Amino acid sequence: MTVRQLLLVFLAFFALSGNILAQEKDPKMDKFINDLMSKMTLEEKIGQLNLPSSGDITTGQAKSSNIAEKIKKGQVGGLFNIKGVEKIKEVQRIAVEQSRLKIPLIFGMDVIHGYETVFPIPLGMAATWNMAAVEQSARIAAIEASADGICWTFSPMVDISRDPRWGRFSEGNGEDPFLGGQIAKAMVRGYQGVGENMYKSNSNIMACVKHYALYGAGEAGRDYNTVDMSRIRMFNEYMYPYQAAVEAGVGSVMASFNEVDGVPATANKWLMTDVLRKQWGFNGFVVTDYTGISEMIDHGIGDLQTVSARALKAGIDMDMVSEGLATVGKSLKEGKVTQAEIDQACRRVLEAKYKLGLFAYPYKYCDVNRAKKEIYTAENRAVARKIASESFVLLKNANNTLPLKKGGTIAVVGPLANTRSNMPGTWSVAVDLTKPATVVEGIQEVAGNNAKVVYAKGSHLINDAKYEQNATMFGRTLHRDQETRSNEEMLQEALQISKDADVIVAALGESSEMSGESSSRTEIGIPDVQKELLRELLKTGKPVVLVLFTGRPLTLTWENENVPAILNVWFGGSEAAHAIGDVLFGDVNPSGKLVATFPQNVGQIPLFYNHKNTGRPLHEGRWFEKFRSNYLDVSNDPLYPFGYGLSYTTFSYSDIKLSSTTLDAKGELTASVTVTNTGKYDGAEVVQLYIRDLVGSVTRPVKELKGFEKTFIKAGESKNVSFKITPELLKFYNYNLEYVFEKGDFDVMIGGNSSDVKSARFTLN
Repeated sequence: MTVRQLLLVFLAFFALSGNILAQEKDPKMDKFINDLMSKMTLEEKIGQLNLPSSGDITTGQAKSSNIAEKIKKGQVGGLFNIKGVEKIKEVQRIAVEQSRLKIPLIFGMDVIHGYETVFPIPLGMAATWNMAAVEQSARIAAIEASADGICWTFSPMVDISRDPRWGRFSEGNGEDPFLGGQIAKAMVRGYQGVGENMYKSNSNIMACVKHYALYGAGEAGRDYNTVDMSRIRMFNEYMYPYQAAVEAGVGSVMASFNEVDGVPATANKWLMTDVLRKQWGFNGFVVTDYTGISEMIDHGIGDLQTVSARALKAGIDMDMVSEGLATVGKSLKEGKVTQAEIDQACRRVLEAKYKLGLFAYPYKYCDVNRAKKEIYTAENRAVARKIASESFVLLKNANNTLPLKKGGTIAVVGPLANTRSNMPGTWSVAVDLTKPATVVEGIQEVAGNNAKVVYAKGSHLINDAKYEQNATMFGRTLHRDQETRSNEEMLQEALQISKDADVIVAALGESSEMSGESSSRTEIGIPDVQKELLRELLKTGKPVVLVLFTGRPLTLTWENENVPAILNVWFGGSEAAHAIGDVLFGDVNPSGKLVATFPQNVGQIPLFYNHKNTGRPLHEGRWFEKFRSNYLDVSNDPLYPFGYGLSYTTFSYSDIKLSSTTLDAKGELTASVTVTNTGKYDGAEVVQLYIRDLVGSVTRPVKELKGFEKTFIKAGESKNVSFKITPELLKFYNYNLEYVFEKGDFDVMIGGNSSDVKSARFTLN
């Protein structure tokens, strides 16, 4: 037996033992579920595996709905995306009062970055680098969702992606697995609670980490597309955030749409059982993504009965929408699945309901009084506003264009300047789109009465009407159909109001549905019609501030060269508009840092900071060398590197001080720097730690994020920031997929972004 085989056997034994021990900790749950399952028919067991789409059920008519009959027969395990506690209570009553065994339903919803109080899109939330804020946002989302009857959220989404053409880039945490893992843990804690307090309160809900696995690595940045990569790359660059969620105790996992090693994830036993359960010790339940089972027919691995049996045998426990697992009764008769496999899936779903407390009190999440008091409160909105302002990334600020003065005339121009519905961003399914303020309103309110704010749309979102229609779905319209003016007339209006303005704020970029699911783009710049508007605004000679809306890294080479100030606001949530005002006028000093590399152009994609060297790397400071790894037409450099973000103040870093230049296998050393606020404004800085393993048994990245600390420093003050480095921090998966550290030299780098760092070296003995 090889070393690798021995390791995998050990890991499998350890994980299985851990699962057994975990089950033994709650013999009461075991006995309850054993007793319940002894009474269940095969059809009722299979029913627990079914998560159908009901649509929004009208209060008072649930009893007569098609889904009601299935619930009465025990053919449904849960429902999703029903909004409203009274509706949910009514449906739950059917399950616990009119079905034979009175098994409660689990109710899920896509509570991705807030419920009615919406926080920045996950890509923006990650840009805060503030794990306390991330956890707090998930906690508030759980409070609001649970107050409205929801007990299960399909979040966090932790897919690593290096291709910003992919629309769902907006839903993830960027390109780095270490940062993604910290965010995964924080969100699970926020949703579920911690330790003995997990699920104890009716304001804690079950999380569902997704999309397991590798969904963000689809070929060509096209959604749902094929993924093909080596296992060493999987484990070193993509898998950790999923594992981190499991380590944090996440209650459920969602299978991804894509294939892994030639087998769709939904039917991939290696992925769902060997890695997830045996290696990582996950003991919750696994749900498919929407129609994930039936889609495997188009993947080409069998008919509905065949793919459903494969999904069950792989480790899938619950079927979202496809109702394919309804066929496993037939497969059982034909010997294609076993009773034990059906029982195991049923048990896992029942355990989730037990852990949530639904058997003890089926109406735990159905307190109608909570909904009136705990949703979209002033307190929650204040937190959302603060976090939104912390997520914005200042990309450029020539000649201290920002912050603006609260006075004079401010022209606010652009197709995104006067829209409410586009402020929350994609996947904000519970938000009331009429409530968010517009950018115009936010600027006026923060600026106060001493400033005059004037507005003009200036252009359409996109020149192509059909493209704009596809980019403004789900109620996020910009009312193009009501616009009777030509592009030229809208432009002239913008120039006219700008003529007498002291400054121009251009609210441009993507609409909220230009990113998100099934919103991949081949060109990722600001649409041409908006860029033309921006060109003309610059010609006025007035200071121009680009307030950039985006759900992905964009190509902004021209904008960076020509626009004095660029503030990337992502989609900041329901309180985005006022947060934008807070930052523009300096009430809040921007502190966001990029979690994804911005390329100079699409041709550089994929472009990410933690890449590997080639055997012919480009020499430092060069653009082009023949027979080196480079391009003829553009440098290898990003436009904005990972970790980048400006402030209204400036920070300087001392050289790195190491407590020792050697580290043994059981020791630790400390790397520290002194960070000084050398500017005029108090501000927060994200101090980032990177490490490079200089020589390995396999090739290693040029640097990897291994720590970070966000620290507030007053103007003129200095703070010492230190990081502990242990051999555990230096581990990686080697060629045999053993998780190890290797002796040798390491570079430790500390700085304000991945490109601008101080460096020192130590040796691991």
